Amino acid sequence: MATGQRLFVKVTRESLPQVRDKYPFLYLERGRLEVDDSSIKWIDSEANVVPLPVATLNALLLGPGTTVTHDAVKTATSANCAVCWVGEDSLLFYAAGFLPTADTRNLKAQISLSADPQAAVEVARRMFARRFPDAELSGKTLKEMMGMEGHRVRALYDSKAKEYRVGWRGRQFTPGKFEISDITNQVMTASNAALYGILCSAVHSMGYSPHIGFIHSGSPLPFVYDLADLYKEGLCIDLAFALTRDMAGRYDKHKVSSAFRQRVIDMDLLARVAEDIPEMLRCKVARRSRK
Repeated sequence: MATGQRLFVKVTRESLPQVRDKYPFLYLERGRLEVDDSSIKWIDSEANVVPLPVATLNALLLGPGTTVTHDAVKTATSANCAVCWVGEDSLLFYAAGFLPTADTRNLKAQISLSADPQAAVEVARRMFARRFPDAELSGKTLKEMMGMEGHRVRALYDSKAKEYRVGWRGRQFTPGKFEISDITNQVMTASNAALYGILCSAVHSMGYSPHIGFIHSGSPLPFVYDLADLYKEGLCIDLAFALTRDMAGRYDKHKVSSAFRQRVIDMDLLARVAEDIPEMLRCKVARRSRK
């Protein structure tokens, strides 16, 4: 694949993060992760060897064609670096390893808020207020706020369609039949999936659970879906309409991946997530323990 067509930065000695960077994640595919002298190294498909400073990483995203040794997983988790299994370019999120050295105070705070009906609604209200700051949400129930959200999101779609002069017949997605949607919906579906993967990695690495939500329920990753709605407007929805005319009727996954990655970098997504979760939950973030 040509340079500039990857969703995440290619791992080289030059692109590895320094300690001061506190890099949020690295995406790896088609290679082997193993331990050499108590440190983790990455051996790519061309036999290039790159040491990985896992102590300075929040998460390793392992893509297709990746193998990992038992010792590599043990070393990563002992450094509080999450190990996540994802699809190509992280467009699908499959699983994540929980960190035995991680502090559980953030998880306990999340559970306590979710178990208190009044506190849970207040968290949901803060999330809605972030997205729609001009809306009057005082005293509204969760059901009422979700109804308001539906109207506002549909209006947002119509507004973007007019702004980019794109024909729009509504949000359409059929699981397992990606190709039958129109170009705008395909871009939106792909970028949404990538966003979910990134957020799930971040949630795990911060010691929260993706399964305990405040707005969404009855789905695999409700807290991830709650958070994703905070960023979709500028990251996914606007991108979908902006790219539609450029694609001239043919979906180009490389163009989508490149544009999505650039927006993630420009908005400094992981830094925002690290600030937004404690703000939405109104709780102090537990420091991650080192053992």
